[in-house]
Amino acid sequence: MTMKLKFFPGLLPMVLMAANLHGEPLPESAEAAATNSLSLDSVVSEVLSNNPSLKAARANWEAMKERVPQARAWEDPRASLDVNAGRFVEVPQNSFTDQKLMAEQTLPISGKNRLRGQTASAEAATAFEDFHRRQLDAVVKARTAFYRLANAYSQLDLNRKNTSLLRQFVELSRNKYEVGARSQADVLSAETELARLEETVFDIQREISDAQTQLNILMNRPARTPLGHPETQAFLPLNLSFEKVEGLALAHRPELFMAEQKINAAQSRLDAARKEWIPEPSVRLEGQRYNGASQVISELNVGFSINLPWFNRAKYRAGIRENQKLLESARLELEAVRVDTLGQVRDQLKKVETFHHHTELFQSKLLPLAEQTVTAKRLGYETDKSSFLELLTAQQTVQETESMFWDHLSHYQIALAELEALVGASLAPAASSIEHQHNSQ
Repeated sequence: MTMKLKFFPGLLPMVLMAANLHGEPLPESAEAAATNSLSLDSVVSEVLSNNPSLKAARANWEAMKERVPQARAWEDPRASLDVNAGRFVEVPQNSFTDQKLMAEQTLPISGKNRLRGQTASAEAATAFEDFHRRQLDAVVKARTAFYRLANAYSQLDLNRKNTSLLRQFVELSRNKYEVGARSQADVLSAETELARLEETVFDIQREISDAQTQLNILMNRPARTPLGHPETQAFLPLNLSFEKVEGLALAHRPELFMAEQKINAAQSRLDAARKEWIPEPSVRLEGQRYNGASQVISELNVGFSINLPWFNRAKYRAGIRENQKLLESARLELEAVRVDTLGQVRDQLKKVETFHHHTELFQSKLLPLAEQTVTAKRLGYETDKSSFLELLTAQQTVQETESMFWDHLSHYQIALAELEALVGASLAPAASSIEHQHNSQ
């Protein structure tokens, strides 16, 4: 199957909209910001800096980083002081100690602390990739809401344009009816279609309100905060390489990084479990003062002790087997994420291709043909060579065609945004200005 994929440069495509708004009522927020321009770059920037979910994920990552020095640290040194509180028998001087001071430190000669640090580093890296995934998800939500807002404004402008045209049709049919050239049915049909268009405005305004609310929530603003009109941007498609997109996904998708870090963490835990068999010595220093001595320290002792893990074989062998299975699970999970990634990339690319085809077809063929048909039918009606029903049908067709064009363009832009979020990086390295043919297996 041959596949040709295109996208907008800069990865911030916006819906083309007409700027001429004629005075129909706008939603409250749109009316307040009617003279302002809303750019996708500014929306994304504010989402990345103000979204509370992203701040929470970042705080979690920063907290996880602080676990690394904790895990790498040696065991805390121990100190104790024994003081004779009372003696109720007579003893010769220097027979017993009255004070004893002891300091002890465990020496991590097995390196288990370093392995624990590696585990903590891998977990911190996983937290960072989770933060990155939340960033990507927040950006794609913002882009989706932005494109839907732009599409709604385009639909509103289209509705106004067709309302103005229908008013002309009403006047034209009324003039013909007054001179007896046409029946009153033509006038009623035009007025009915005009009423239908005016009713549609309220649905479009609700879509604008919904998109504005979503954007405000993502930017951590009150839901009723006024937003400007989305900026216009030309539709400049480029080609996407199927193989390069796959490569980008395998190299940058956060889920793959998280799966790899889980393997690293599991491997470090397994290595640490195997070293549980190695005793870690503790060195002890004791200072004692006898009851009759005049010196500060009468006696200095050095001690040495180790733990004996060999007498708890079942415990440590079970720990090794547990971590072996966890490592196996992490490796299989990585393979599952890899396969799932390739499948999602294939499906998303097909989605992009489909909406690109629809957008290009409507823009280059269907819409121009529908507009030419309306022109021809209107001339025919004015010269009494076509019926008003034919003119009205042609006008409904061009309206539906242009409306579907804006919908397809919005869906195409959203599909590209979703693809970028899936890949985890900019799609620019996978694009070129030269057409490529790809076989989708």
